[in-house]
Amino acid sequence: MKTMSLRMPDYLKNAINDVCTNEKISLNQFILNALSEKVSALQTLDIIEQRAKRASKASFVEALRQVPNVTPDERDKL
Repeated sequence: MKTMSLRMPDYLKNAINDVCTNEKISLNQFILNALSEKVSALQTLDIIEQRAKRASKASFVEALRQVPNVTPDERDKL
């Protein structure tokens, strides 16, 4: 595990401290959670973009053709 020094404006540090106090978590845990969420979101975006590059209209239309043409359940109607 590595140690990192972080500079941030006082107003942000104060706001984060308030959240940590209310949530009963440490500043370290808050920052780790925030960084993990951001990395996960960016990685998810990359995965979606990679899959989109492999997609084609023809395969989408073919998938739609396989959907049965039935009346939707009463609970599914708009």
